[in-house]
Amino acid sequence: MTNPTPPDERQSTSLKVTNELLDAWATDPKGPVALHLKQELLPVEGEGGVIFPPTYADIGYNIDMLSDGTRVATIDSVGSQANRIEPIFKAPADAKPEDWLVPQIMIVLHEKTGEDPYKEKRSILDLAHRSADAVVQSSPTLANDIAKAFAALKRNGDAGPLCAIAPTSLVFGVWDSRGGTGEKRPRLVRAIIRAWDVEPLHAAAQFNSVWKALDEDQRADLEKEAKDKKTKLSEKGLADAPATFRKVGTTAARYLQEFRDGAPNPERRVLGGVLAKGRIEREVTVNLVALRGLRGKDTEETEHVQKYLLSLSLLAATADIDLFLREGCHLRYAGEDVWQSVARRGDPEVVDLGSAEARNLIRGYASNEAKHFKPRWPEKLEHTFDLKAARKLLAKKDEENSGEE
Repeated sequence: MTNPTPPDERQSTSLKVTNELLDAWATDPKGPVALHLKQELLPVEGEGGVIFPPTYADIGYNIDMLSDGTRVATIDSVGSQANRIEPIFKAPADAKPEDWLVPQIMIVLHEKTGEDPYKEKRSILDLAHRSADAVVQSSPTLANDIAKAFAALKRNGDAGPLCAIAPTSLVFGVWDSRGGTGEKRPRLVRAIIRAWDVEPLHAAAQFNSVWKALDEDQRADLEKEAKDKKTKLSEKGLADAPATFRKVGTTAARYLQEFRDGAPNPERRVLGGVLAKGRIEREVTVNLVALRGLRGKDTEETEHVQKYLLSLSLLAATADIDLFLREGCHLRYAGEDVWQSVARRGDPEVVDLGSAEARNLIRGYASNEAKHFKPRWPEKLEHTFDLKAARKLLAKKDEENSGEE
């Protein structure tokens, strides 16, 4: 592995970000094809600390083995990273609308009136599927505008209407799978975290209940009640419960036996994290080809679409998000960020995107480009989730999937 360039040398040789450079990245078809960052991360406990990847039904951790035997673990998926980054565009409560970079749309899931009224709300920036989320489809006053925006994108290739109502849907990718268009757009910002050369670990636990302290009559009564109710005392916390094997689905259990060849099967053991003997890396890519593929209704609108989305993409890509990913997986950034501008041909070029000066310039660029779309931002920003609409969505899904196996 080559040694990184010293910080002072990078600063003197890196490409400086200017408004003119941003314009070229957004609109010049001969410009670079991508911007890329590879960040080294470390557990907060230090190098060699055990970290816990996400678990998936039946398979546990997502660990791939390369041809040389190296194990590579997914620590945070592309979709998860997108959902962690997107909320950075939520404006603070005291922010003025003229300072917003994107519309601040809220959906009321339910509300309570009376002496202690409250509304349970969700920002569209918190929804996993963004403007194509089922909650949006179940909010009639919002779903109508979103449907029109997707229709313009599908029929005319016009991304302007979606930029004016839910621009981050184009930044992080969107698929109108539940709507009428089926329109699908790739992510402009893609991030993922992997750990290299990992060794999976296992855990075991023992829950001790008050069972031994109960008398015989109490035990007999509880055992009879559990049998009648077809439940287990240990599941209700009334009996001791060892935790050495993880639960899997019925189909997986047929193949993943708890014991194999007279010994505990490691594939069924309770997961205990991984030890990363190699690097933990976060990779971030801004896809400039996909960006330039987006269009507006005319040439002028196309430039605004591309410049606006570039600025939002760069703010997302350079954001220092919290890396407390889950219990047992708390990471931090190690070293300085080294962004590269990737040309269609030739060597990548180091570019200064991580400095405070560059980020401030990008934010100013974004604020300026947002002005073009603000007159078309929706006047109504609070919408209500409708249970009847959700029921119709369920019925529509059943109808669409009726021919599937």
